[in-house]
Amino acid sequence: MAAGNTYEAIATFTTTTSNTTSYTFSSIPSTYTDLVLICNLKATSSNSSLVVRFNGDSGSNYSNTQLYGNGTSAVSQRFTSQTEGYLSFSGFPTATFGPTIVNFMNYANTTTNKTYIGRGGYASGYVDTSVGLWRSTAAISSMTLYAGNFFDTGCTFSLYGIKNSA
Repeated sequence: MAAGNTYEAIATFTTTTSNTTSYTFSSIPSTYTDLVLICNLKATSSNSSLVVRFNGDSGSNYSNTQLYGNGTSAVSQRFTSQTEGYLSFSGFPTATFGPTIVNFMNYANTTTNKTYIGRGGYASGYVDTSVGLWRSTAAISSMTLYAGNFFDTGCTFSLYGIKNSA
């Protein structure tokens, strides 16, 4: 493992109103090996998903596989040729905050498609894992996060760069 801090903060955002629908991390530097997004989410209505578009791409270039469950039942599903990528699918809570962590591997590489894995959930509801693919060889220089409904006041979004993942 590398000496010193491996994660370096790139940007953080906190919602200040209950009707926030999106946030964009722009000008993401290409100087890291990987990215990590850490969110603490609460929705204004149920069944909100956390989705992303990279570099403003709204074409049918995203694919996802999700696994989620609530302790009683479990679901697996796959989506191809979507216009956005799912980072957390099971729906984040309305009564309390729940964490979501997403790893974006080799995001600055310009010879391969981009992959990510997200994990989310909350204590009184679902837990989920989402594996995604953005079919583009472009380096990720921006990402816009969207809620299925609205992000509530106090949601936090923190993007970190990994200096050395080796």
